[in-house]
Amino acid sequence: MSEVESTSTPVVPRPEVAAPGEWAFPEPREVELPNGIRALVHDVPGQYVISVRVTVPAALRHEPREVEGVAWIMARLLDEGTSTHGQRELSELLERRGIALGAGMSEAALGVDLDVPQRFLPEALELLTECLSEPTFEEGEVTRVVRTRLAEIEQERASAGRRAFKEWAASYYDRDTRASRPASGSAETVAAIRREHVVDYHATHVHPQGSTVVVAGDLTGIDVDALLAATIGAWETAGRAASTDRAPAPRADDAARVVLVDRPGSVQSEILIGGPGPDRRVESGWAPFPVLAWVIGGAPNARIDQVLREDKGYTYGIRAGFRPRQVGSAFTVSGSVRADSTVDSLRLLSQILGGVGEGFTEAETRAGVDFMTLTAPGRYDTADAIADETSGLAGDNLPLSFTSDVIAAMRRLTAADLDAAWRDHVRPEWTIVVVGDASTYRDEVEELGLGPVTVVPN
Repeated sequence: MSEVESTSTPVVPRPEVAAPGEWAFPEPREVELPNGIRALVHDVPGQYVISVRVTVPAALRHEPREVEGVAWIMARLLDEGTSTHGQRELSELLERRGIALGAGMSEAALGVDLDVPQRFLPEALELLTECLSEPTFEEGEVTRVVRTRLAEIEQERASAGRRAFKEWAASYYDRDTRASRPASGSAETVAAIRREHVVDYHATHVHPQGSTVVVAGDLTGIDVDALLAATIGAWETAGRAASTDRAPAPRADDAARVVLVDRPGSVQSEILIGGPGPDRRVESGWAPFPVLAWVIGGAPNARIDQVLREDKGYTYGIRAGFRPRQVGSAFTVSGSVRADSTVDSLRLLSQILGGVGEGFTEAETRAGVDFMTLTAPGRYDTADAIADETSGLAGDNLPLSFTSDVIAAMRRLTAADLDAAWRDHVRPEWTIVVVGDASTYRDEVEELGLGPVTVVPN
């Protein structure tokens, strides 16, 4: 019989688990290109799809009134052919190299987004520069994109959410301000756009002056400074950008009212409520406002959903948030409810928003702070998210430390801070829009006393 030797398993001490360190948004390396463009570079190891973002100052308020939407049409056409590569050839080049290129407009900037596998970054930057500097805006392409946009406008009318926001902007902002009208134009103004309008807008407003390029991704072995200098850093134009200085969007004198967009037979009602709030430069600091939005209507356990979703079963979810502009913002609450609950939903939302001024608890404050701060590393974990955030900061002329500063300030927030932020910077002067079958609830809505009631067609 063999003898079995007993062995003892070595005991390894349990490692000490330290508290996680405080996360901060990565700050980029800053370079000035030969033409004055500001380059912000993030080296993100392991991110082999490189994200490039270009922000060009170009304010929507400078569009000619009769062809509003021309900036969006111009942006869509940037990758539809250049003097060097026609539309088909350019499209094939982008596809063969896995380059995703697109552009759009915000309140005060043209934004161009590019994502490309690391090995094709040089070619991608060359094509990006072509699209910015020498788009051809072929007559046939302009006509096609205009027709596409007109079809989209018709489709948007069928979306209750889009229809609500369009009516809300028209009701909330002064009629003479650009913010009161669709950013991408109305059917009338888009239909009037011709090639010469697109060419003129590009020549007048798209210049390297004041522009920023952001590059984020794994840049191992890449001389990104030289690449940028030889491509977008060599872009030159004869003109100069028009002023995009921060400009307010005045609120309408009669904004505090209720507008019912009549959509007969609707089985749901889309509700959008909004009132004045601060922009991200608010002197007391931006940190409380994302937390406020989360606590009020940012999650299934937020105040609004606790009542309208969990208790009443009126909705699948209603969300709240701030919409910051260059100057000021709007705090908005939006979502759809069952048509037969429209009046009670409005009553409950009015009560919930009215009760915000009565104060927050430390428990809900801590829940909001934890969500916003502890999920931040995940929200900014990829090259495209880093590039998007950095580009947004640069486009709004905010410090590059802004995101980190806000997260750090959030960690110190108390319920009293939320109370003060709401009390001092959010005015409960609501513009309310409801898209649904107005005939079934107009009288009852008027009885709620939320403001003068107007009914408009869909």
